[in-house]
Amino acid sequence: MKKIREIIFYKNYFEDFFETLSFKVKNKIDEVLFMMTIIERVPVKFFNSIDGVKGLFEIRIEYESNIYRIFCCFDKGNLVVLFNGFQKKTQNTPKKEIEKAEKIMKEYFETKKGVKNE
Repeated sequence: MKKIREIIFYKNYFEDFFETLSFKVKNKIDEVLFMMTIIERVPVKFFNSIDGVKGLFEIRIEYESNIYRIFCCFDKGNLVVLFNGFQKKTQNTPKKEIEKAEKIMKEYFETKKGVKNE
């Protein structure tokens, strides 16, 4: 099976979230992340852009009656960089979670720029 995208983790944000989850939820997240690497057009049910934040996306996972979100961005076209994740408990994505993801995304690109300039 040919990979369309590669997924990487930025710092420990995703791993710290992932480690708090049950085995079954981790498996569901793994399935969705794998699907993202092999499907050309990922359905909106699993992946969508964040309104008002250019370049920020959320990966959507539902397991039983729980909803989880993982923020990410693209880099170099087919590289997906994972940031923070959380369990969604309200209808709307909490503003503080979006702001945190936006901050992490800026940090990622600034750090990357800094590495190139050294």
